[in-house]
Amino acid sequence: MYIDYFGLTDYPFRITPDTDYLYMSAAHSRAKAYMEYAIFNREGFVVITGEIGSGKTTLIKKLLIELDKDVLVAKIFQTQLDEVELLQAILVEFGLNPFSAKKVELINMINQFLVNSYLDGKQVLLIIDDAQNLSKRVLEEITMLSSVETQKEKILHVILVGQPELNHKLESPDMEQLLQRVSLRYHVRALTAEETIEYIKHRLNVAGMKTIVFSNEICKTIYDYTGGIPRLINTLCDTALTCSYADGLKIVDKAEMETAIDELQWNKFEDRKKIQAENEDFSRQSLYSDNADIKSTMENLTESKEVTQGVYGSIASRALVEISKQLRRIADTMEANNTSK
Repeated sequence: MYIDYFGLTDYPFRITPDTDYLYMSAAHSRAKAYMEYAIFNREGFVVITGEIGSGKTTLIKKLLIELDKDVLVAKIFQTQLDEVELLQAILVEFGLNPFSAKKVELINMINQFLVNSYLDGKQVLLIIDDAQNLSKRVLEEITMLSSVETQKEKILHVILVGQPELNHKLESPDMEQLLQRVSLRYHVRALTAEETIEYIKHRLNVAGMKTIVFSNEICKTIYDYTGGIPRLINTLCDTALTCSYADGLKIVDKAEMETAIDELQWNKFEDRKKIQAENEDFSRQSLYSDNADIKSTMENLTESKEVTQGVYGSIASRALVEISKQLRRIADTMEANNTSK
């Protein structure tokens, strides 16, 4: 829409991952270095986390472009999988047909592939994006796969990339075996205010911009409303450019930025985080309340059972006992989930 108007060769603020526009901040450079370390030093696990929209997937794509041909890669981006589906997905990535095999056969196929690849002088890399969605059983399966090794080095290298929830999951007591295999963990922080200015300039330069569209003052406003999250920066900048184009302006001034913010219906980033935290607190309080209600219902059912035994006999009694058991399981599950949070 506004490409020709601003003299651009491309849309500079698309939200889809594009390595051509990747801005290597200090945090992104370190995260990429850690991933490369896992491969070239034949380490086991590396865990990279970051907020939604922080550029993790783009980093993965950048890494893959630069890998040597001797590195065989399985990339898993769909993580709502059970153990068998994960094994099948890995084998498909390696060019095998696993769909008629059972779980034991799938594991044997992967282990054989790993050994053969090692003997051929190849390195094998498994990258899983959005790894926070993996169940603990699936994470345990990945741990078992990574146990294939020589006397000196790992044969399968694993990079888990995900949102901060991944760290919480890995720190659970029952994830100790996997956590001990993690050689490096790094969190990709958001951009600073200064990096936000450089990020915006970088993307505009790549898209062929020859003039200044966003002043440093406007970039500071962008930082206040995005918190330095690249995807949010892209969304706000794209909307602001569209507003300026619609109003016939060649720059994004304060009025156009305010219009863009109003159209997106955004509050400042810190205010949104506070609201999110308050909502999470309310959810936890509701969970406590629901749990208490269930326990109260169980107590009432127990009293009801005593009353109805004399009236309806053993049939009603057995039904109430079964309902009571079901409610107790629900209460225990909710309490366990709340503890894990």
